[in-house]
Amino acid sequence: MRIRPVDIDELPLLQDIERAAGQCFRDIGMPEIAEDEPLLAGELACYRGSGLAWVAVDPADVPVAYLIAEHVDGNLHVEQVSVHPDHARRAVGRSLLDHLAAHAAAGGVPALTLTTFADVPWNAPYYARCGFHLLDDTGLGPGLREIRRTEAAHGLDRWPRVCMRREL
Repeated sequence: MRIRPVDIDELPLLQDIERAAGQCFRDIGMPEIAEDEPLLAGELACYRGSGLAWVAVDPADVPVAYLIAEHVDGNLHVEQVSVHPDHARRAVGRSLLDHLAAHAAAGGVPALTLTTFADVPWNAPYYARCGFHLLDDTGLGPGLREIRRTEAAHGLDRWPRVCMRREL
């Protein structure tokens, strides 16, 4: 699957992908996550403008997955990676993560980080298979601590959350 930067007119498609991808949370008793609205188009445009937003596209060049990232504590932090369920289990998410890793390494960034649900199979266990390891509280910089505070304020700590890191 080809990966390329997000086009500005594709931002609504990213929101649709995230909504569709979120529905699987309903099946595991997390309907609040399924109902959570994606980032606004203006917020997504900021990631695009910073050069940290990519899509995986089908043969017709239509986005089927996306990843956005930001610089946090000297690393690149995966803010969101979503794969449309029609394209799940085809290594699309892993390809996006590997693309980000290559981009980060080329820029001298030492690691990727992310926050995720500890017990959801397609979250922390999946990221561990993609080369991420768990961070304990002593391994969190100020940026990751702030992200965790924001997540907790948003109610995400109702389910166990973890921070993870992938060395490059």
